[in-house]
Amino acid sequence: MSDSSGPTPPSERIVSLDVLRGVAVLGILVINVRVFSMPEQTLLNPTIYGDFTGANYYAWLVGHVFAQGKFITLFSALFGAGIVLFIESKERKGQSAMALHYRRTAWLIAIGMGHAYLLWYGDILVAYGFCALVLVFCRDWTPAGQATAGLLLLLVPSSLEVFAGFAGGAEAIAGQWSPAAAAIAAEVSAYQGGWLGQLDHRVPAAFERQTTGFIGGSFWQVGGVILLGMALYKWGVLTGERSTRVYRGLIAGGVVGVGVVLAGVWYIEANDWSADAALFWRQFNYWGALLVAGGYVGVIVSYTRWRPDGAITRTFAAVGRTAFTNYLLQTVVATTVFYGHGLGLFGTVSRVEALGFVVAVWVGQVVCSVLWLRAFRFGPVEWLWRTLTYGERQPMRRSE
Repeated sequence: MSDSSGPTPPSERIVSLDVLRGVAVLGILVINVRVFSMPEQTLLNPTIYGDFTGANYYAWLVGHVFAQGKFITLFSALFGAGIVLFIESKERKGQSAMALHYRRTAWLIAIGMGHAYLLWYGDILVAYGFCALVLVFCRDWTPAGQATAGLLLLLVPSSLEVFAGFAGGAEAIAGQWSPAAAAIAAEVSAYQGGWLGQLDHRVPAAFERQTTGFIGGSFWQVGGVILLGMALYKWGVLTGERSTRVYRGLIAGGVVGVGVVLAGVWYIEANDWSADAALFWRQFNYWGALLVAGGYVGVIVSYTRWRPDGAITRTFAAVGRTAFTNYLLQTVVATTVFYGHGLGLFGTVSRVEALGFVVAVWVGQVVCSVLWLRAFRFGPVEWLWRTLTYGERQPMRRSE
């Protein structure tokens, strides 16, 4: 299949989108490593497991302020932009855009299901796929309409949590906020054990995320950001087409967002990490993350406009062009290191040590991405996804 009827060739890619995606996929590991290496509920309440003093506290604080919710927001917005970009590209080529979109999405869901049930319950691909089935119908809306709808979706879970907080809803999340010691011990034991034993936790955790968790939470949050990503793409923000003033405004908003998240840390600590304050505390990072992610867009796009062919730009673009592969590779490496079928370090590493692991993976992924794309057009998973989408083997080597 020729490039004119197949996927977008490297020469036609939008560099800023690739760089943003590269930074996002690396950044999400800062948070994902917490649930790769520690019990699931530490992501909600970090005080329930592991040392939370000294350097380990600051490792958590830096991750919470600058990474938690921020890079996944950026990743989700780029997914929304990708839906519009894909449809537009296929329509220009006279292809069956919607049919290809649904095939592409079906395979994304299938890969995500395998990822979730075989490797790691924290998969985001299934949620993306479910949202893409519905939100594709918003692709032709005006950017203002998409942005408004996105914010309304985001408002739903936030409003419900605040209402629950005022209505004394802390009891409803008490089990999540302060899980029983036996439940924590069982999870640690499961992931320190073999692959089959891990299914006792992974299968129900993944199923909950894809059913009640999706309907009650992630659809609204992930779907809302996907719509914002569509709007930002149509406005030309993600592609570097806006004025310098726009990007400086995003950077200023990011600084404000950092302040909002820090205020949330002060609030929960002033309330001694109580369940009564938890539902309110979550709102600081929920909304602050949007601003910080916007700040990252401002910084990254400004840099790519300044140095479109620079070494840093090309390096992160390579990671972004292989983001699907890198996302799954992070899981393979992390579960091999932390789970019992590998080194079995689950529940035994500190937060500082976990960040050391993150840096090591970053170095490996950056180097491998750059070297891989010297010989190949796509990452291996990207190639597989494209081949399945088009129903025909895609050219892999650059010489093809």
